[in-house]
Amino acid sequence: MTVHFIGAGPGAADLITVRGRDLLARCQVCLYPGSLTPPDLLAHCPPGARLVDTAGLTLDEITAELVSAHRAGHDVARLCSGDPSIYSAVAEQARRLDAAGVPHRIVPGVPAFAAAAAELGRELTVPTVGQSLVLTRVQARSTAMPPGEDLATFGASGATLALHLAVNRIEAVVADLLPHYGPDCPVAVVARASQPEQRILRGTLADIAEQVRAAGITRAAMIFVGRVLAADAFPDSYLYSPGRERHP
Repeated sequence: MTVHFIGAGPGAADLITVRGRDLLARCQVCLYPGSLTPPDLLAHCPPGARLVDTAGLTLDEITAELVSAHRAGHDVARLCSGDPSIYSAVAEQARRLDAAGVPHRIVPGVPAFAAAAAELGRELTVPTVGQSLVLTRVQARSTAMPPGEDLATFGASGATLALHLAVNRIEAVVADLLPHYGPDCPVAVVARASQPEQRILRGTLADIAEQVRAAGITRAAMIFVGRVLAADAFPDSYLYSPGRERHP
């Protein structure tokens, strides 16, 4: 039997992949993050499936559920919000499953930053404006960031930033980035992307903190910083250029 770490997507039930949905329908046990999983998504579980909300569980308690289900002969769906490759704690769970001899696989999902960019209607890599995207977070009530992975360092590159888990420290984010991007740099905040209660704020480094506080956004939000958010006078991509050499 196998533990399937399934990317559940950013929140909308129909943004899970077909592979993830089909696996969910076959697994007799499903562990899911309660506050981030829409009820419509759990409706794909088979009748009589054991559903375990992991919101109040420790990592060891979650692992115990996974191992117990495996030993009982069940395939297990472990839903992860967004995509399992980013801020999912899959690495810690997989390490424990390896030690217990439990096989596991990962099914990718739609990451939060991609869903948020879609709601903004923006491409995050625009010719001659920005071709790099940095996915990062800030340290708050969480594990320490590794040396050199701070906003000032990333800001010095001028790359477009996609910040997870940072909206509660929006003033500190602005203070760290102002010297590198300037007060007129476009910023967007997307809270609960793809969900019914979604909210979008657009502004600049000069006014975004005030907007966030006024809107009362305190969680489940992506922050984007970069000139690509307002770019319009840029050349067409070389990919479709008439001058590009074509091969039959």
